[in-house]
Amino acid sequence: MTSPFVPRHIGPDPDEQTHMLKAIGYNSVGELMDAAIPEVIRWHGDLDLPAGISEEEAIAELRAIAGRNTVATSMIGLGYYGTHTPAVIKRNVLENPAWYTAYTPYQPEISQGRLEALLNFQTVVTDLTGLTTANASMLDEATAVAEAMTLARRASKVKSNVYAVDADTFPQTLAVLRTRAEPLGIEVRLVDVETGELPAEFFGLHLQYPGASGAVRDHAALVEAAHAKGALVTVAADLLALTLLRAPGEIGVDIAAGTTQRFGVPLGFGGPHAGYLAVRAGLERSLPGRLVGVSKDADGAPAYRLALQTREQHIRREKATSNICTAQVLLAVMASMYAVYHGPAGLRAIAQRTHEHALALAGGLSAAGVEVAHTAFFDTVTAVVPGRAADVVAAAASAGIDLRLVDADRVSVSCDETTTAAHVASVLQAFGAAPATPAASAVKALARTSEYLAHPVFNTHHSETNMLRYLRKLSDRDYALDRGMIPLGSCTMKLNATTEMEAVTWPEFANIHPFAPADQTEGYEALVAQLEGWLAEITGYDAVSVQPNAGSQGELAGLLAIRGYHRARGEEHRDVCLIPSSAHGTNAASAVMAGMRVVVVACDADGNIDLADLDAKIEKHRDALSAIMVTYPSTHGVYETSIAELCAKVHEAGGQVYVDGANLNALVGFAKPGKFGADVSHLNLHKTFCIPHGGGGPGVGPVAVRQHLAEFLPGNPLEEGDHHAVSAAAHGSAGILPISWAYVRMMGPDGLAAATATAVLAANYVAARLREHYPVLYAGNNGLVAHECILDLRPITKATGVSVDDVAKRLIDYGFHAPTMSFPVAGTLMVEPTESEDLAELDRFVAAMIAIKGEIDHVAAGVWPKDDSPLSNAPHTASAVSADEWDHAYPRSVAGFPEGVDRTAKYWPPVRRIDGAYGDRNLVCSCPSPEAFED
Repeated sequence: MTSPFVPRHIGPDPDEQTHMLKAIGYNSVGELMDAAIPEVIRWHGDLDLPAGISEEEAIAELRAIAGRNTVATSMIGLGYYGTHTPAVIKRNVLENPAWYTAYTPYQPEISQGRLEALLNFQTVVTDLTGLTTANASMLDEATAVAEAMTLARRASKVKSNVYAVDADTFPQTLAVLRTRAEPLGIEVRLVDVETGELPAEFFGLHLQYPGASGAVRDHAALVEAAHAKGALVTVAADLLALTLLRAPGEIGVDIAAGTTQRFGVPLGFGGPHAGYLAVRAGLERSLPGRLVGVSKDADGAPAYRLALQTREQHIRREKATSNICTAQVLLAVMASMYAVYHGPAGLRAIAQRTHEHALALAGGLSAAGVEVAHTAFFDTVTAVVPGRAADVVAAAASAGIDLRLVDADRVSVSCDETTTAAHVASVLQAFGAAPATPAASAVKALARTSEYLAHPVFNTHHSETNMLRYLRKLSDRDYALDRGMIPLGSCTMKLNATTEMEAVTWPEFANIHPFAPADQTEGYEALVAQLEGWLAEITGYDAVSVQPNAGSQGELAGLLAIRGYHRARGEEHRDVCLIPSSAHGTNAASAVMAGMRVVVVACDADGNIDLADLDAKIEKHRDALSAIMVTYPSTHGVYETSIAELCAKVHEAGGQVYVDGANLNALVGFAKPGKFGADVSHLNLHKTFCIPHGGGGPGVGPVAVRQHLAEFLPGNPLEEGDHHAVSAAAHGSAGILPISWAYVRMMGPDGLAAATATAVLAANYVAARLREHYPVLYAGNNGLVAHECILDLRPITKATGVSVDDVAKRLIDYGFHAPTMSFPVAGTLMVEPTESEDLAELDRFVAAMIAIKGEIDHVAAGVWPKDDSPLSNAPHTASAVSADEWDHAYPRSVAGFPEGVDRTAKYWPPVRRIDGAYGDRNLVCSCPSPEAFED
């Protein structure tokens, strides 16, 4: 029996599906799938998953799972802290589809709201760290620190491979650093910063501020000594502490990295959280990740966009030094709005209150004769209690408070925004102490004197009314899935059902520390185990890890598993990774990061992997062949018939097969990569399994492997062993896993297969309707595409001068987000309609594309000049269309209300076409002054 949720998720009803099938010449969805999918990979079984259930039943099951978690008062610290998410931000950002269903701002004209929020985020980071440029967020603190390490290596002129790391660094950060360093030949060497002794040669130095022990140290002399040796210095700094403590940039630090979690983002058992990365002047063009900059539009008005996009992996490919192609946008927006809402005075008050609780704790301990390890601290007090640390931790646990057991003799206690005097009293009681006079602050010598967050945006929206209106104003400037279809190929902007989202903010999921005791996290562990098991069944693999907190990290984890497998067999010389020329650029970057050499395999005229070139490359590199990375269905949106043969060829030569699972939504229920020859895949839960894109993040990129690779999956960063860790928490961004759990549970095996089939049906319907207007570049079996199709605009551009950019921007006037532009083929549009859009929305898109082709024909016929057409001037703002003067070759009505647009529901972009080159030449990456927006 089909779950009642399935028709909620799948857009076209049976009658609409019949209409769509007729348009492409098939009688049933089953017949279409038989024709589209090569029999050599086809799986004809039934997924061994529980039958789908209703939304109400899924919520009840999740309630039972959540009930197995215990929400204690966490004072564990280590980079994860209790925080209060202001209700106005929780309700109007985290739980608002206008924010969480948006996509990466690759069409900046319709992303101005979230770009402004991200610019605010960058300003918060640069102001507090005292550095000049910050990016738009990283995946977490540990990966941000790892990116800082490789940035330092690129920028340093020192030839050493030694990276000096503060011994007081968070242990999970150290684990990820070691994972990332080893394949690159970097030696991570711990140093005791108390002694000030540094290695003879090293390219970079990493410092923790405050340290994992809570100690606040004056690093000025160390920074000077490192610079004298030509090394670059990174400081992992707590942003809340920086409201009270001297900024790293004020002592000449080159890079700062960390997390913004305690700025209103729930613990979530480890994520998702927005990491940050900031650099001094001169390093901004080496900064990995996304960077929001200020440019201008066609009218000269200030406008935001992603800056320096030539650094992106899909352009630099194997020359890329980072595989980060995303950010944690939704969480960065939350953190930035937390700073906007509280303002500099509010943040300082929160920090001061946190510090005062720590002082009260230290005072009580000292009065009771308990040794406090450090006299200078911000929020964390380490107590020395020889032989009785475990007893203290147990006593606190009995009072509902979790402390950090450092070792048999030491306990660390971290205060935060949620700490109360009662908590402090309970902790003191666990030590056998009582409240006493607070300790005197020993950090006054490092007290901050410089100003921060002086921009009006941080000093205006402090009432809920103002904040609410500011959030609404920004969301109105954006186009998200709540407005209409986002037909981005490769990105799968499918429905993120509200029921799937509901559990994310429950305290039993949101307020769990990633290092909480195991008896408090049974619900999370059960949910993770179930989800990993379901993903293994769906993909045909034997083991899954959800630790990677983005697709890029899943790629890296999969390649590291292959590397570990070869090394365990005494074949560490196998280091060549074959990658098709059509692959996403992160593939090549990930291979380089995994210590592999990239060799590109050509594609034929139909976009398929050229098997003759594959044979030649295998033969040339047979003894060194480590792996091949392929995307299936291909990046060109086709079910390639040669995939099983390709797998066999690579296996015969001793290599492993990595199938990029980015397009798994075209396989679920019909083919299993683990059964047709692949050894490892990463999946994108933010695509196939409904985690929202959130404007460019969060994502989850689980890695799935066959049995022989299972022992090489990522491990817990806090546990000793030979395993590697790719993110700071054992289960990565666990806080959003209930979304995918709910999707699979409600869809059931039949619903999941129906979703796949409907996605393929929708893509072929769009291709069939548009083929006579725009050539469909690639097709597979029986002239069919998979879940997406590529429209080739190159002949049109050659004949008329109308570019793919012009079409993309004109679609905005019609009320659409454009498809993916110029990837994987320049001058094309890649369209992915997904299974969630009903026939009316698909037809609205088709009608818009046909109408645009008519406009192109007007240009071709000379009715409109190429440089003064609705296409060349798109998008049109309400201001432009209502201006007193109009001297264009086409009427205002065509500009603002093109054919088929509902005048009562018109979306108006806030800016006209943005000048990207200007923004790159004149790099501005923090909040511009209000005067910049004056006419």
